[in-house]
Amino acid sequence: MNLTNTEVQMRKGLLEYCVLHIISRGEVYTSDLIDELTQAQMIVVEGTLYPLLNRLKSAELVSYRWVESDAGPPRKYYSITEEGQIALKSLAATWKGLVQSITQITKKKSPSTSNNS
Repeated sequence: MNLTNTEVQMRKGLLEYCVLHIISRGEVYTSDLIDELTQAQMIVVEGTLYPLLNRLKSAELVSYRWVESDAGPPRKYYSITEEGQIALKSLAATWKGLVQSITQITKKKSPSTSNNS
């Protein structure tokens, strides 16, 4: 089993939730998303993030607006939609349930074999 691949897949599975959560705090530029995800060790590259943002846009969970920049081309700033807020609440509930389930499983002690005397 390739643990590195498993760890990458776990992070990818949570990426949509994390991206929606970041965007829910206010309008955000793509490089700001990448910076925050990287700081949180949710390592992501543009080749992963842009398709995800396009899927979220197509699903009407986020919207964007173009803002002119003095230092180059216009920038796309993303914000969450009402549908995105609903989806985020659902993902948050799912995440909370998963954390509780995983905690229950991982905190359980092995049966003691020393009490068989």
